[in-house]
Amino acid sequence: MSADATEKLAADAAAIPARNFRVTSLIVAAALLMEQIDVTVLATALPTMAQDFGVTAVNMSVAMTSYLLSLAIFIPASGKIADRFGARNVFGAAIVLFTIGSVLCGQSRTLPFLVAARLVQGLGGAMMVPVGRLVVLRTVTKAELVSAMTWVLVPGLIGPVIGPPLGGFIVTYLSWPWIFYLNVPLGVAALALALRFIPDIREASSSRFDFLGLFLSGAALSCLIFGCEFASRGAGSLTLTPVLFAIGGVTGTLYILYARRAPEPMIDLSLMKIPTFRLAIIGGSMWRIAGGSVPFLMPLMMQVGFGKSAAASGAITFMSSAGSLAMKASAPRVLRAFGFRNTMIWNAAIATLLLASCAAFRPGWPIWAIYGLLLVTGFFQSLQFTAYNSIAFADISPARSSASVSFYSTFQQLMLSMGICTAATVLNASAAVGGHAQPTLGDFSIAILAVTAISIWTAPLSARFARDAGAEMSGYRGK
Repeated sequence: MSADATEKLAADAAAIPARNFRVTSLIVAAALLMEQIDVTVLATALPTMAQDFGVTAVNMSVAMTSYLLSLAIFIPASGKIADRFGARNVFGAAIVLFTIGSVLCGQSRTLPFLVAARLVQGLGGAMMVPVGRLVVLRTVTKAELVSAMTWVLVPGLIGPVIGPPLGGFIVTYLSWPWIFYLNVPLGVAALALALRFIPDIREASSSRFDFLGLFLSGAALSCLIFGCEFASRGAGSLTLTPVLFAIGGVTGTLYILYARRAPEPMIDLSLMKIPTFRLAIIGGSMWRIAGGSVPFLMPLMMQVGFGKSAAASGAITFMSSAGSLAMKASAPRVLRAFGFRNTMIWNAAIATLLLASCAAFRPGWPIWAIYGLLLVTGFFQSLQFTAYNSIAFADISPARSSASVSFYSTFQQLMLSMGICTAATVLNASAAVGGHAQPTLGDFSIAILAVTAISIWTAPLSARFARDAGAEMSGYRGK
């Protein structure tokens, strides 16, 4: 690296702490909210879109899987692209791509055109959220990271809750293209703020772009996501799902062998040697299976099981996000008082038991009791997400920050998708065993208990963290 480049990076690093981390976090959060709303409102509009395209609603599932495919392929590359071209430039370009993709989606008149537009959107989303997290990671001190990640996390919890009723409103009173046009003013505002407030940070690197690693990791991740989706929906032939899993397993194995020899692989598996990162990946993955299922199960339970409208369902399930908002101000204090390890052990147990209690929801429950349980459950679930999203980077050096963010974001996306697939699989299997044409309240209860049976194991896993893990972040001084 040249002396001028070294001096520039040093100057950038010195200037970073002076910036208001809340401004940076809120800009990244706004981009995340735009993506989350877009993903969730689409599901409500698919039947209407299918009529306009002259296809069945089942065939419209490709509009969602094409977006997931784009995410799976390009998320691992986001950190390296940000290092090469600068985080502000890539973050801004990602917003532009996502917005252009949204306009193209709204202009779609055929299903193939929509799929192509969704791929463009997915490319923007794959760069937008991970690079946004990278910006936060590099522009705040470790002491401020918990608070910053808390601000970033909230939109990801609100979007899946407000998306379905918003989509229903737009489709009913306007027309489905407006679910995509909604992103245009949001994208323009986010781009203007990003260019004004996001610093142009990057890591100097002379290595060549890892195209082979991108191909192998992208093939493995996309086959795994598609395989899980087909398995959960019972779609495709009996041979398609195992074939996808087989291809994903082979390409995944090839990537692992390749990554051991590559100097700078697309997904740096050596990061798993760092104890805090490894435990956060494993525990966070298990936790996200339950967390990813909640936005899917709860609205469906209220509409199919309780017979409520989409609007009424959204008004109830929004209480989970209210709990998350209450957590926003509380998480730093809780972690400062008890530390990451103690908080994650006990909070995992409490949050899992609360979520399991939601399996007992029935129409005869007082509405205030449902509101209260969802509120408290949302609080404790969000606290665990915040803890994992922060402790993962406690021992990551600045030089490896982009690699760690790409790795973490990839697994985050994969496990949230796995949560939905797991819940859908259990829900459909329970209904089939019971001989139900559609899931009953009992089937929803079984699905909720199934995902909580996975998340409860994060409590003993959290005990493997060091007692002082992340102390610099949390300010914990206990023993």
